[in-house]
Amino acid sequence: MTGPSSSSNKPDIFDVRKIRRLVELMKEHELSEIDLRQEGTRVQIRRGVAAPTGPVGPPVVSVQPAASPSPAPAAGTPTPSPAADKNIAQITSPIVGTFYSASDPDAQPYVKVGDHVGPDTTVCLIEAMKVFNEIPAQTSGKIIAVLVKNGDPVEYGQPLFKVDTQG
Repeated sequence: MTGPSSSSNKPDIFDVRKIRRLVELMKEHELSEIDLRQEGTRVQIRRGVAAPTGPVGPPVVSVQPAASPSPAPAAGTPTPSPAADKNIAQITSPIVGTFYSASDPDAQPYVKVGDHVGPDTTVCLIEAMKVFNEIPAQTSGKIIAVLVKNGDPVEYGQPLFKVDTQG
């Protein structure tokens, strides 16, 4: 009896041995992400961003259709608040996890109300499955509100900060 992959001459991107080899190559070459696509299927392998005091986390593998009818906004992408001024953007959570305002309990927060940020400014950490992910502002402006407290659980797309893009 033959499996589904032997009925076609196409390589199977879901072969566990191949995925394990990709993870080994990621470690060997210190890569944080690999994104593969094959005929409408996408395999994305990411290693977590290192916490300031810990090692790089284990790889996270997600499999999803390559094409979607309406693409979701990029992780952490600031989005305008529906009822807010057009100059106010929100920085949202790109993942489900625990919000941390600083790299460790004794450190100063990454940002606070009144701070100016740029697109690459780290505004917080979100911990998911023991992996600490640095969240960039992805916009420029002045922080006008911090919408969650240190240690709070956050959902995908949940607003974390309000930014005045004219500030």
